[in-house]
Amino acid sequence: MNYQDFETRTHGKWILAGEHTVLRGGKALVFPLRSRFLDFYYIANKRPTLEIEIPTGYPEEFKLLFWAVFEKACQLKNLGSSQFHGLIQMKANIPVGSGLGASASLCVALARWFESLKIISASETFDFAKTLEDVFHGESSGVDVAVVLSEKGLLFQRQGAKESFQSTWQPEWYLSHSGHKGITKECVQKVQGWGSENPELLEKYDLQMKRSVELCTKALTTDRESGHAQIIEALELANDCFFAWGLVNQELNVHMNVLHQAGALAFKPTGSGLGGYVLSLWEKPPKVPGIEFLKATVTAE
Repeated sequence: MNYQDFETRTHGKWILAGEHTVLRGGKALVFPLRSRFLDFYYIANKRPTLEIEIPTGYPEEFKLLFWAVFEKACQLKNLGSSQFHGLIQMKANIPVGSGLGASASLCVALARWFESLKIISASETFDFAKTLEDVFHGESSGVDVAVVLSEKGLLFQRQGAKESFQSTWQPEWYLSHSGHKGITKECVQKVQGWGSENPELLEKYDLQMKRSVELCTKALTTDRESGHAQIIEALELANDCFFAWGLVNQELNVHMNVLHQAGALAFKPTGSGLGGYVLSLWEKPPKVPGIEFLKATVTAE
């Protein structure tokens, strides 16, 4: 292995529309969230084993996540953990279980590190990181990994195109946390179980989510005046899918009601559901007591 110092930064992500349906061949519109990031450092010193440090003030959960991903990576390449030495430091401000791509950011960072060690090639990075993310998702579509790797907006389709996507205008979109974590693997299994019992309804809401993606794509490639109403309709369609799939719990519903009462034009969960962040559309930047908002951008920064 090519032991040498290495560092990389990966960003968070947010999904506009296409969650869950993307696992069954639908498209998803996904964008990087540059205000949330993971800084990954590898220091190739002479420590006898591989150690990891998370500075005070950053989520300690990333330490546990790292070891889970690292163990999977070693298994994939038939390596023993004892073959690694040195120090890894991570600084991250992406909340775990939030729908903002914490697991994808870590999997991509580790894949890039393995590339620097000459364990994998650059052409393997996406598939390797996607397989690592199965640790958290059970079955990863690859959408989160793709946008973290590309660092640009994508119209993503599993086993298909990963088209670069650029909006012609910037809606007043914001992200806010529901106050409850959402576990992607549990949500994926819940939808799959529901779908096996209700195949006709599964097809109906998959088509509805696909329609949401189509409306968003069309609205964002026209002008604000023409696209605004389509955006509202698209978010309402996607939000309805989350309710049908049983992925809106009490905490999520209460949070969305607060946003609605405060003047949000439309809203939906972003990510897997059952917690995490909510995407909302406003006429102007929102100010709601007790709620911190992150700007969700679709145009170049």
